[in-house]
Amino acid sequence: MNNNKKQIKRIGIDARFYGPGKGLGRYTKEVVDRILDMDTKNEYVIFLGLDSFDIFNTKNPKVKKVLVRARWYSVLEQIMMPYLILREKLDFMHFLHFNVPLICPTKYIVTIHDLILTKFPTPRASTLSPIFYKIKHLGYKMIIKSGIKNAQKVIAVSCFTKQEIINQFSISNDKIVVTYEGVSNDLMKLKAGDKSMSLGYNIRVPFLLYVGNAYPHKNLGGLVNIFSKIRKKYPDLSLVLVGKEDYFYKRLKTYVKDRDFTNIIFTGYVSDQDLAKIYSKALAYIFSSFCEGFGLPPLEAMNHGVPVLSSNKTCMPEILEDAALYFNPDKESDAIQKIIEIMENKDLREKLKIKGFAQVKKYSWDKCARQTFEIYVRE
Repeated sequence: MNNNKKQIKRIGIDARFYGPGKGLGRYTKEVVDRILDMDTKNEYVIFLGLDSFDIFNTKNPKVKKVLVRARWYSVLEQIMMPYLILREKLDFMHFLHFNVPLICPTKYIVTIHDLILTKFPTPRASTLSPIFYKIKHLGYKMIIKSGIKNAQKVIAVSCFTKQEIINQFSISNDKIVVTYEGVSNDLMKLKAGDKSMSLGYNIRVPFLLYVGNAYPHKNLGGLVNIFSKIRKKYPDLSLVLVGKEDYFYKRLKTYVKDRDFTNIIFTGYVSDQDLAKIYSKALAYIFSSFCEGFGLPPLEAMNHGVPVLSSNKTCMPEILEDAALYFNPDKESDAIQKIIEIMENKDLREKLKIKGFAQVKKYSWDKCARQTFEIYVRE
């Protein structure tokens, strides 16, 4: 009886990002929900924020929810998280992002999605003044380094990210495990009759599509510059940028307006139903990012049957393999040539659609969660 009790672990998960959205929220929700569904033996303490506490629910009877009244990346979390971890008497923690307390009173695993913060140390990636940004950036670098160095295991979301960690922090290869993210099966698909419906948002076909945020490493400034040149050859072509309006999108809109660029449409936030409709009419999805840790947006486009034009930087060739047409985002001439190629070649677009559907099947959240849980078992 006592031996069985010892085998039961008390596992903490920092799930403050938990939510239905994109990025970290999606990763946290998909992984945590599945682990709690598959494991009814161990005990779990799920740390949640004010935004996520009420929306998190599970049928697993061995789960305790703990409210953390501290925002991620805050000084307060550096004090509060160690206290709560100690109070809950955990065997180990899983931090699903790099923001591990500098003093963590138990063993832990950390997931590193990318090292963009260390590669793009620029105030352009923040709304803070340059001085405050520099202080904040130094703090981030210290936390990332400490979180990786002191972890029992590091989960990387791609082989590219794993190699970046090894190169920057001189970490042993054996300490890092690659678990690819997944693509959701519940992405809204349109019924046949819905495809004839109006798109709205002043969108007219044909158009190239981008869905995601406007952070500097996404290189949307470069994308709109490229598009302004390609429009000379295709005056009816539009570029549709889908993403919730924030500081970075507002800055991009000002950039476009100041240069009198036309046929560039900013939709702001759109519902899943509207997004599915937009995907169904897109000529191609274009992803001009300089740096990614995994690169989920192009896979989601593939899942909707949209041919993908992608940057050839960082992890993208690893994740998309031969299911995308690649260009060098540092070379406008290359990007323009590839856009012309996909515009003119219908057979190529159909080939990329077929390859895209096959590529997406390689990435599942079930597999990601199962591989993550296997790390828990070994700790």
